[in-house]
Amino acid sequence: MTGRLQNYIGGAFVDSESEESIDIINPADESVVAVSPVSTAAEVSAAIDAAENARIAWSTSTPKTRAGVLLKLADAVEEHADEIVAAQIRNTGQLRAFVKSEEVLVSADQLRFFAGAARLLEGKSAGEYMEGFTSYIRREPIGIVGQVTPWNYPFMMAIWKIGPALAAGNTIVLKPSDTTPESTIVLARISQGIIPDGVFNVVLGTGATGAQLVSDPRLGLVSITGSVRAGIAVAAAAAADVKRAHLELGGKAPAVVFADADVEAAASGIAEAAFFNAGQDCTAATRAIVHTSVYDRFVQAVVAKAATLRPGGVDDEDAFYGPLNNIRHFTTVTEKIAALPDHAKIETGGTRVGDSGFYFAPTIITGVNQDDAIVQEETFGPILTVQTFDDEDDAVAKANGVDYGLAASVWASDNGTVNRMTARIDAGCVWVNGHIPLVVEMPHGGFKHSGYGKDMSAYGVEDYTRIKHVMSANT
Repeated sequence: MTGRLQNYIGGAFVDSESEESIDIINPADESVVAVSPVSTAAEVSAAIDAAENARIAWSTSTPKTRAGVLLKLADAVEEHADEIVAAQIRNTGQLRAFVKSEEVLVSADQLRFFAGAARLLEGKSAGEYMEGFTSYIRREPIGIVGQVTPWNYPFMMAIWKIGPALAAGNTIVLKPSDTTPESTIVLARISQGIIPDGVFNVVLGTGATGAQLVSDPRLGLVSITGSVRAGIAVAAAAAADVKRAHLELGGKAPAVVFADADVEAAASGIAEAAFFNAGQDCTAATRAIVHTSVYDRFVQAVVAKAATLRPGGVDDEDAFYGPLNNIRHFTTVTEKIAALPDHAKIETGGTRVGDSGFYFAPTIITGVNQDDAIVQEETFGPILTVQTFDDEDDAVAKANGVDYGLAASVWASDNGTVNRMTARIDAGCVWVNGHIPLVVEMPHGGFKHSGYGKDMSAYGVEDYTRIKHVMSANT
């Protein structure tokens, strides 16, 4: 055990006075690796006080200053990469090499993008839009923002939150997931002496702690990456004070495979996108929708590929992914499999792997109907369903026939098919002949129950700003 974790408030680590605590469990072996406090309402308020005290100085700093801070933080992330990785895998059981290359080092690059974006905020050009008056636009920071991050990519999601918010000149109070707080605490520690005191604060706790944070009227914006249920609660709390909300709430991504696709390549790419990070990815390929003429070939190929993508321990070089994050989630995934209707067929997987840790086999399910729960509801596990379609209209209806709209992919050779499908699919990101890669220069965010607001890109930075029109008489 590493002992009791502390909040980070006003540039210092502070012991919580709360009598309530949470055991942090390593999902790879179910051992207790740390104890986290459940912060009190007074401690949440103190963090917001610290953010308020730092707000004016930070919001009026120059873009060059803010960019310099983010560049120094990026360097610190790289310098402490191994420490961040060690902290995170204690809480997630993810593969060590994956966390370093695909999350921590990528996060450093993302910080450098946000540093550049801090200096490129745009608005309409100043001009005389009415005779005798000159108008111009000020793009200003919102103020104090409250942020809640998930457990699937805890470090990178923290960077996705704080990077654009800091670039735009806001101060922050962030609450990490109650199961994966340690890499965020390391981020807070390495930010000391780089980010000015009070600009970035971290409070630990449960969903109730997050609710206390987002309901505070001093916040100008609240941002969450999480479940639809949690997002609705955040949006409702924000609405009570007419504050802005930024919601990324998961997905149920379809991967539509046409008859002219490279079926073997599609099966391989979709399987990897389905089981990457144990399927604990809001953009994971969860629903393969395959043209009837190539369905049997696809099923055979995707099942064969799944057999090569097994789970394993943090240093297992042959493993493709680690465990599910926590016992609650493991139980939920297991129950979804147990509740499958009789007409559904498990082609492979559907079971726990091993006797210790929350490992789950890569699972492929055929014979499902569009209205089955396994098709409609986010599983957030290594589960892929496979359906058929007859024509484009049928493919679109099935792809769009869920409450989510975050991501999708189209696998086809014909350019006309690709253009029509990418226009008709109701998702914030549509890949063509690929699935799951993201770049910081492009926005990430969805439609429908997947939420609203964009992470990454210049659009993500703009989400953390407000627009002011200034009109001056020319007399």
